[in-house]
Amino acid sequence: MTNHNVMGGSWGGSNAPSGLWYSFATPLIGKGVRWASRVTHHGGSALPGKIVETIDPTFLARTLAQLPLGVVLVSGTNGKTTTTRMVASMLSDLGLKVFTNPTGSNFTRGVVSALLQTVPLTGRLDADIAVLELDEAYAVHFVRQVKPRYALLLNVMRDQLDRFGEIDNTARLLGHVAQATTGTVVLNREDPRIARLAGLAPVSTTVKYFGLSDDLKRFFPSDDDMATTVSVEGAAEGKDGKDDASASDKPKTAASDSGAEDGTDAAAKQAPAADLSDTLTLPPVNPEALAIATLPADVTLTEVGDHAATFRLSGEPGKPVRPGASDNTAIERHTKVRLEGVYNLFNAAAALAVVRAVIRDANRVAGSAMLKSMTSPKFQAFRARLQRFADAKSDDLIAAVSRVTPAFGRGEVIDVNGSPTELLLVKNPMGFRLSLASFPPEGADTMIVINDEYADGRDMSWLWDVDFTSLKETGVAQVSGVRAWDMALRLGYDQVKVEEVDPDIDAALAAFVKRNPGHSKHIYCTYTAMLKVRAALGRIANVADAGVGTGK
Repeated sequence: MTNHNVMGGSWGGSNAPSGLWYSFATPLIGKGVRWASRVTHHGGSALPGKIVETIDPTFLARTLAQLPLGVVLVSGTNGKTTTTRMVASMLSDLGLKVFTNPTGSNFTRGVVSALLQTVPLTGRLDADIAVLELDEAYAVHFVRQVKPRYALLLNVMRDQLDRFGEIDNTARLLGHVAQATTGTVVLNREDPRIARLAGLAPVSTTVKYFGLSDDLKRFFPSDDDMATTVSVEGAAEGKDGKDDASASDKPKTAASDSGAEDGTDAAAKQAPAADLSDTLTLPPVNPEALAIATLPADVTLTEVGDHAATFRLSGEPGKPVRPGASDNTAIERHTKVRLEGVYNLFNAAAALAVVRAVIRDANRVAGSAMLKSMTSPKFQAFRARLQRFADAKSDDLIAAVSRVTPAFGRGEVIDVNGSPTELLLVKNPMGFRLSLASFPPEGADTMIVINDEYADGRDMSWLWDVDFTSLKETGVAQVSGVRAWDMALRLGYDQVKVEEVDPDIDAALAAFVKRNPGHSKHIYCTYTAMLKVRAALGRIANVADAGVGTGK
């Protein structure tokens, strides 16, 4: 499909080389590197992307410029991978051809590697829209090359402080994304640092919000709430939760100097740190301006239950709501979901909001004269897909949400010798606390695997900001990873019994899966640990493909 920008706006790629040599040689070289790295088990999944970025810097922009509906960029501290999967799955379910980076490889070279896996030697990307997860720092590099049509900015938490520095630096990175978005920016109303980024969006860019009903806010604390030591467990019980260990109690632990483990992206440890020297001025945080009446949410999560949620939608997706209109057009829908964890229900509200934004635009252009004038079979097929998508109603969106399955390593359930084994990614205090609250330890064996590679963050002191007392009664069966002994020490301060400590992940996992056949198991792991655990489980169990849509 040729480059027809049916949505308007800039897609980037204006500096793409014009020679046909690039169109054929770059995919050929990239696929060759990918094949060689798989055969030799060296280089990791991002190596082809690294090579192609070097020899053909415009490949990314040039390839994504073929998409008639542009790019949806998803970023933020927590929930990127799961929300990206939700958005991609919903768009695909509703009729569009979707390209995505499905495994959580969220650097620009990871996106390039995913493209190389998908495009044929002609370099033609057979998709209508891309849904891309980007690391907060790499999102800045990405938008310098490709202007996203849509941006979904989830939250800002204290995460990888050794890399990002203070929390406003992370917000500043996401501010660049808001500035570069040409169509619609969707923001988390409940996170003051995210909500204020509306002031950075271009005048021509639409701003939408997703949010929570008042009675749910205590279950989803912001980073500032975390700083006041209100735990998720305490909020759920109407009590203030306190960590047993104060900051002064935290023992000093040595960071590992080891490189990336085998099986992970070798390029990750060499990725540059975020450029925090820029002078982007953030709009001031004004808590009084964050009232629901001031920032009406396009999608609001109003009730949560066991694999169930209720959402309030501001009217049908294809019908724009007048500014200042009453809430009489609001639609409430209840649905069961296949997602694990209460926090993913809020991510579902975010996904619904950005999909509704795409539908609004599709309604605007589906019957346009430009589309009607395109008579080739490919464009007629695209027009049919677009019309089907544009006709989607709220019930169709909710049904699509109900069919989304957990993302790669994010509440993913793998049957291991008859034991349902859940992989739970943890990388900062908020994420770990919410996971512990969402997956009660009773009736399950627990394993914790902590690495400190570049992709995990070197500084593991954040573990001391997590309340582990919910594990006191059941204990932890196995602790592993590069920082296994540090994790065991942290659990000891909360008086959590640890049965075994073994830094060797393969050996520890082999022992863990043999425990209590048929018993449920929870494995909490950092990013590189999750990759290694998932690969090891794949040798003894059926591990599902991570892909969604065209990107799989």
